[in-house]
Amino acid sequence: MTKPVVKTWPCPTAGGGTHDEIALAFRGGDTARVLVLPAFFDEANKLRRLTVEVMRRLADAGIATVLPDLPGCNESRQPLQAQTLDHWRQAARAAADHFEASHVLTVRAGALVAPPEMAGWNYAPVGGRQVLRSMLRARTIAAREAGIEETIGTLEEQGRSEGIELAGWTLGAAMFRALEEAAPAAETAQAKIAQDALEGGGLWLRAEPGESAAQADGIAAAVAGALGAA
Repeated sequence: MTKPVVKTWPCPTAGGGTHDEIALAFRGGDTARVLVLPAFFDEANKLRRLTVEVMRRLADAGIATVLPDLPGCNESRQPLQAQTLDHWRQAARAAADHFEASHVLTVRAGALVAPPEMAGWNYAPVGGRQVLRSMLRARTIAAREAGIEETIGTLEEQGRSEGIELAGWTLGAAMFRALEEAAPAAETAQAKIAQDALEGGGLWLRAEPGESAAQADGIAAAVAGALGAA
């Protein structure tokens, strides 16, 4: 089984300068080096294994991949509540430059931070508002079960003005407001990999993190086939 390696990369700091973030990388051949931008927040947890399994399959096809931590996520020591969507875009571009990526593969809301001029693929791209709504809905359900009355409207107002915690993720007001307006770019150099082209429903719809070998096969095949490495 192909094993990944952990690397560090210089991520731009919001106030200037850089700080180290880590990235999970799979070595491949000379066909391409693909930057992988993951799903956001709760969906990142549910799709992490699928994402890594796609990378493993691409490595087996001779395609190198790298999955960087965005500031405030996973092993990052940066505070999530201080992050903005624009800063994540800068981080994604810096990772692409540092790792000399030739292509980009985004997962769900990862499409919101991908450099639009990079060739590649967007798997089941989604806008920021949809990501927020699912977490807002989950919070209101949990509050109701605890005997607390919260509405999506009041939570949205809180998120815009002071930030909010959703599904264990503490979002600053700037991030919340940006996500409400963010949508995948209408014109990019990236092709879409639709969920309905794969076997089964989206794993982000499940209550707990899951996996699907068939879906990992399908996504990897779409990328490898486009690169002539199938």
